[in-house]
Amino acid sequence: MCAFEAGRRGRRVVLLDHADRVGKKILISGGGRCNFTNVHTTAENFLSENPHFAKSALARFTPADMVALVEKHRIPYHEKTLGQLFCDRSAHDIVTLLERDCADSGVRILTGTNILSVGQSDEQDARFRVETSRGRFLAESLVVATGGLSIPKMGATALGYEIATQFGLKIVPCRPALVPLVFSPEDSARWADLSGLSAEVVAATSTRGGPKSHRPAFRERLLITHRGLSGPAILQISSYWHPGEPIQLDLAPDRDLTAPLLAPLLTPGARRDLAAVNAALRTVLPARMAERWLQLHPPAGWTNASLAAMERDLHAWRITPAGTEGYAKAEVTAGGVDTRELDAKTMQSRRVPGLFFIGEVVDVTGWLGGYNFQWAWASAVCAAAAA
Repeated sequence: MCAFEAGRRGRRVVLLDHADRVGKKILISGGGRCNFTNVHTTAENFLSENPHFAKSALARFTPADMVALVEKHRIPYHEKTLGQLFCDRSAHDIVTLLERDCADSGVRILTGTNILSVGQSDEQDARFRVETSRGRFLAESLVVATGGLSIPKMGATALGYEIATQFGLKIVPCRPALVPLVFSPEDSARWADLSGLSAEVVAATSTRGGPKSHRPAFRERLLITHRGLSGPAILQISSYWHPGEPIQLDLAPDRDLTAPLLAPLLTPGARRDLAAVNAALRTVLPARMAERWLQLHPPAGWTNASLAAMERDLHAWRITPAGTEGYAKAEVTAGGVDTRELDAKTMQSRRVPGLFFIGEVVDVTGWLGGYNFQWAWASAVCAAAAA
């Protein structure tokens, strides 16, 4: 995106990629259909030490602009839940779009090119020198769009952070984000055999994260795996999770089981057995999960107070993960080049003229659902306009 936008401005552009083809991470995104944007994108959908940094770029290139580009190339697409836009056919359509626009803008693409070193140049009309496995390149501007550490099997490296550090830019510590969480040994013994079961939940951070009104919460699906918890709700909250802290899960969003379903158990002559409670739980949870929940959280008695306590537990299940599945399973990397080092309107380094950082390598991390792609497009356009 940055390459062809700069090319349209008459710039001579070369795109260097160490992979054997461009867009490999795009190709595997969205189950192979590429969730290329989200129509509801705002700066509030991003995690950063500076929550306002993304506003300028997102305003300059909006989801509507990306949709217009997709429609210009006659790529069929559809909207899924929560404003997520996907290609009807394949993520190859988005890569082809980018390749065609690069070709039309005179961009030279060199794949299979390893970066050996990056430095400042002493030559006239060139600020930077890039030594590669295919020779030396001199440039007036250098745009670093190397992504994060996520999915190393796709070729992810720390090159972008190394370049930033080399030029004196600060890095916000990196960590896996949008990543499955791993059970503690105790919780693994309780839940891992239910692998494959899922339910709609609201996932939130622990109360230690600040006032409840300021804590993120996501209502989506939870999936139990043989190692821990996954599914969209867990991936979302994982970006805000810190080791040692619990997450909180509402297993019955917007439902009150006690009043309509369990209160009749208190009437004279009613059967007060766990089967009735289990039946109530199965209206919101898979059968085996409901049964397991009841085994681990039996009511203390058949009183209003005990049933109310069970109701509260159902809406506030606190579980402390042992960790995450790491970069191998993380969709993105949180942290990165400190936004205080960059101009929000251009993505250019405040320390080094002509040096730009865009996309995932920057400390701007989006929610699940097309937000990270929109940030990539938007930050790319801003850099292209200034490079």
